Amino acid sequence: MSTTIGDLVDRTFREYLEPMDDIVSYTTLTTAINDTDTEVVFNGNLLSVEEEDALDAGTIIEIGQELMICTDLNAVANTITVTRAARGTTAASHSIGDLIKISPVFPRKNVFDAVCDQIKNLFPTLFAVETLTVSTSDGYTLLGTYDTPGTHNYLVSVLKAISQYTDFTAGADTTTTLFSPVQVEIVQLPNPFTYTDDTGTERTITYTSGPNQVMALQFYNINQGHTAYVTFKKKFVEPTAETDTLTTVGLEDEYEPIIMAGVAAQMMSGRDIPTATADYISDQMSIQNFPTGSAASIRNSLLRYQQVLLNQARKYLKAKYPDAVVINGVNSGIQ
Repeated sequence: MSTTIGDLVDRTFREYLEPMDDIVSYTTLTTAINDTDTEVVFNGNLLSVEEEDALDAGTIIEIGQELMICTDLNAVANTITVTRAARGTTAASHSIGDLIKISPVFPRKNVFDAVCDQIKNLFPTLFAVETLTVSTSDGYTLLGTYDTPGTHNYLVSVLKAISQYTDFTAGADTTTTLFSPVQVEIVQLPNPFTYTDDTGTERTITYTSGPNQVMALQFYNINQGHTAYVTFKKKFVEPTAETDTLTTVGLEDEYEPIIMAGVAAQMMSGRDIPTATADYISDQMSIQNFPTGSAASIRNSLLRYQQVLLNQARKYLKAKYPDAVVINGVNSGIQ
């Protein structure tokens, strides 16, 4: 299973977009470059004469997520003069040993963007889950602070809320392991939101990415200062880099095949699929007992396969997190 978004991109290439008998020509970087260097030194031992000649002016190469346009080739010194940050990609530093792909069919930046699209589109069919430890208060309890807002703006609704506060009459905490439901309502506030903290200082909490709202909780029938454990339904956090972890985004391991199938379908939309790639995908899906038929139906078969996986994951979520009892917008914490 993948750990980061970059791992998921690699797995998508490995299982769908680049079968072993259809890998594009490649070599490696033998000298590190920064984001302004225009000379790329490559390992000529990994290329045939024809592949090396293909690096002449006009060819597009890829290192990481950056595309570059070759403007001159020195086949003796194994160097290419390039124009950086081609086709809307961003210039970046690259290390010795980094892969150089020649005229990639599926640019890595495109696949990364498709992964982000698929993750975003999982909601509301699927959702992430997050449990927060919250101290109850008489007024609203703000989620996040002005200096560390976190990703609380991705929260959607309360699934359940519990606390060890069970003696409501006496206003006392218990010392046992017994937890009882807590009534709570989630409140959407404007972004940015200005408030006065417990020291009397005016603060403003602002979200610059993700949903344009600030979230707070309103508790009922429980005194302030008690510890509540609130479980939320949450949108998946939008990845911003390949180093983002799946845990941070909110993805479960079983969602990986859903995303990969969707990415493959998205990348193949409107293009002819190489025969080797079509045959490879057909074989892989047959292993999952989901035959695809002809190469022309690959994309539609991938979308149907993705829908099957989505339905399975959705049933699992509904079984694990049934809808809570909500009366007049207040979650009773009972499932």
